[in-house]
Amino acid sequence: MSIQTLRIATRKSPLAMWQAIFVKTQLEKHHPTLTIELIPMSTQGDILLDTPLAKIGGKGLFVKELENALLENRADIAVHSIKDIPATFPNNLGLMAICQRGDPRDAFVSNQYDSLATLPAGSIIGTSSLRRQCQLRHTYPHLVIQDLRGNVGTRLSKLDNGEYDGIILAVAGLKRLNLETRIRMPLPPEHSLPAVGQGAIGIECRLDDHHTQHFLAPLHHHDTAICIQAERTVNNRLQGGCQVPIGCYAIWQNKQIWLRALVGTPDGSQIIRAERSFRPEDTQQMSIELAEELLNNGAKQILNKIFPGAFSR
Repeated sequence: MSIQTLRIATRKSPLAMWQAIFVKTQLEKHHPTLTIELIPMSTQGDILLDTPLAKIGGKGLFVKELENALLENRADIAVHSIKDIPATFPNNLGLMAICQRGDPRDAFVSNQYDSLATLPAGSIIGTSSLRRQCQLRHTYPHLVIQDLRGNVGTRLSKLDNGEYDGIILAVAGLKRLNLETRIRMPLPPEHSLPAVGQGAIGIECRLDDHHTQHFLAPLHHHDTAICIQAERTVNNRLQGGCQVPIGCYAIWQNKQIWLRALVGTPDGSQIIRAERSFRPEDTQQMSIELAEELLNNGAKQILNKIFPGAFSR
C-alpha cells in the first residue's frame, strides 16, 4: 500500500483529543504506511459555555463544525463521542465505524463524600445533563442540582474550588484522562441509566469515500455497534437531544440484547421506564417497539410538553 494521508477532524477539548489520538493510533497499527493529520476545531457546544445545553437547543452542537469539514473536504473522518451525534446525518455523511465501548456508567465525584447516599440535605450536585438531573432529583429529592458546563478539567476545578459538594461525570472520560482516582463511586445503570452511546467512540466520513471506509473497517466493533444501533433507534423515535431527559442502554446478555430506556420530566417527578431482551437480528424492530411502549405509557405526554405536537398521532 502506498503512503497516503488521512485527516481527522476533532474537537479541541482534552477528552476529544484523546479520542482522536486513540483512533489515530489504531489506524497506524492496522495501516503502518498511513500518514495521519489531526485537525482540531471548536464547535458551537464548546463556545457557548455559559448557557445550559437544554436552553441552547438544537442538535449537533458538538459535531456540526466537524461535519462541515467533511463536506468541504477539509477532513476525511471526524471522531465523535457517540452520545453527541444526532439521530440523522447530513447528505453524504454517515457513521462508518464504532469502536469498542468503554465504561458506559456515570461517576459520582466528590472531595468530601463517598456516595450520593451519604450527602446531607441541601448538598449541591453539579451536572448540566437533563438525563442525570432527572434521575438524581427522582432518587435524591433532598439534594440541590445545579448546572455545570465545561470540559472535564473545568468541572473538576469548580468542584475543587468548593462550588459543589459533588459532581457527576462519565466514568469513561475520567479513565481516558487518567483521572480515575477522582471517582468516588461509579453509578450502576439501575440508579443512573447512561446516555445513548455513552462511552463509545464513533467515526464519521463521507458515504462515497470508499477508500477511507476501507481504512476504518478494522476499527469497527460489531458487538458494540449492535448495542449502539438499539440505543440510537430508541432515541431517534423519541426525538431525543439535549432538551430531553432520555436514558438508554443496551448490553449483550446470554447471546441476546438487553435494552433498557427511560424518559423523564426535568424535575424528576415522573420517570417512564421500559426494557426488553431480544435476538440481535431483531434489534431494529424491537428497539422501535420499546420506544413505542414508552410513548404509550406516558412518555408521549412528557415529550409533547418539550416538542408541542411532535407526538400528536
